[in-house]
Amino acid sequence: MILLFILAVPLAAGAMSFAANKRPAMEKINLGAFGLVLALAGILVVQVLRDGRVSAWDGFLEADSLSALVVLLTAVVALACSVYAIGYFRDERDHIMVSELRKYYTLTPLFVFAMLMVAVANNLGVMWVATEATTLTSVFLIAFYGRATSLEAAWKYTMIGGVGLSMALFGTILTYYAARNVPGADTLAGLNWSVLARNAPQFDGTTMKFAFILVLLGYGTKAGIAPMHTWKPDAYSEAPVPAAAMLAAGVLNCALYGLIRFHVLAARCVGPQFGSQLLIFFGLLSIGVAVPFVLVQKSFRRILAYSSIDHGGIMILGLGFGGAFGALGMLLHMTFHSVTKPLLFFCAGNVQQRLKTDLFHRAKGGLIHAMPVTGSILMMAMLAVTGTPPFSLFQSEFTILRAGVTGGHLVPTAFCVGFLVTIFAGFLVHFSRLVLGPVPAGHGSASNTEQEPCPWKKYSLIGLASIVVILGFWLPRPLFELIRNAARIASGEP
Repeated sequence: MILLFILAVPLAAGAMSFAANKRPAMEKINLGAFGLVLALAGILVVQVLRDGRVSAWDGFLEADSLSALVVLLTAVVALACSVYAIGYFRDERDHIMVSELRKYYTLTPLFVFAMLMVAVANNLGVMWVATEATTLTSVFLIAFYGRATSLEAAWKYTMIGGVGLSMALFGTILTYYAARNVPGADTLAGLNWSVLARNAPQFDGTTMKFAFILVLLGYGTKAGIAPMHTWKPDAYSEAPVPAAAMLAAGVLNCALYGLIRFHVLAARCVGPQFGSQLLIFFGLLSIGVAVPFVLVQKSFRRILAYSSIDHGGIMILGLGFGGAFGALGMLLHMTFHSVTKPLLFFCAGNVQQRLKTDLFHRAKGGLIHAMPVTGSILMMAMLAVTGTPPFSLFQSEFTILRAGVTGGHLVPTAFCVGFLVTIFAGFLVHFSRLVLGPVPAGHGSASNTEQEPCPWKKYSLIGLASIVVILGFWLPRPLFELIRNAARIASGEP
């Protein structure tokens, strides 16, 4: 029943927001719904830790530790974004009508519903449909402002994502076809992953290899893995900040989740070596592609997109390195990134609303004087997202690099270290100039500080910043147990 409630709440919130005709009502509906989803996600985690898995509708919906982790992260991101969205849109009340807000507050719960369905759908075909649903709901959020650049970004996102998901669909069909020679194949529960995983060693190896390549390209496009990443910078810079944060954290997690499921099937069928080589190549390519764009980037909204391409590559690399440390490092990284990246987006949104630009050279500098809370947290979040110790992403990156060394992947590991150091240097130069230094003339002064009029923005910033700091020093035992159990699934352990 818990799975049904988790899916029903955002659906109900979307319907209620569509029927509402006032801003406060829509805000309360979304805030209450996502708070309830987070509470239900916590209950699901407890049940999964106790029983191993939870199912509904005769196994049509099922959650193991990996599913529960993605559900929990999606719920955290959704709640954080709903809190920030209140302040963000109140500061834009002069430019946005209630009818436009209704579109945002109706689509957002449906967007979250689709992401949750990706995680709890036991059937790989339904998982693909849910992934497609995230595209159909988020494309309208990307085009929310109706500018020519917004429509172009939405069109690019739709076209590239559509091609990618078409390949993922073909890969899903081929996965089912690969099971055709399994004794008793007619009794297999369709595309149910739990059934396919048990029978994967008997699949046709050649077909399964082809299927995995298509799935990697398909879900890799959704995750923004290079060279299928070109939609990300435009989409992240044009969507409203709360929607961009959900794209950067929630959708990335869902795409990688789907890839993990197929990687387990391929590894059990043809061995882990085939898939690992492809994952290492695309993971390292994604990190490398992000490097030059980070160094020369002029927009602090777009640089966050290349950061997501980088972090997606890191997680893919961890999955490719394999073993206990590779899968554990990947899922630790997914957890920490899901908290840190929205924080960066919220800070960027505050700066953009205050200075009316997202360009570094127009923002000048001295942000820590003009906006002390945002400036301080922005600098901290920048250090955290680039894996600077003692922040938690350093721990996950170190775990992934350890997996590379212990697995004998010395050359990819060395390249990864070089790329990460260069990306850190680029971020440090860009954001230190933005945050530190004196306030230029005409850009405010220390006596005219902290013009972040809505406290909801501060709530979301301070709340997420507190979590980022705490996770750097302490990971709650139940959460670590969940991640470790999920890593066992991702590494292909029976």
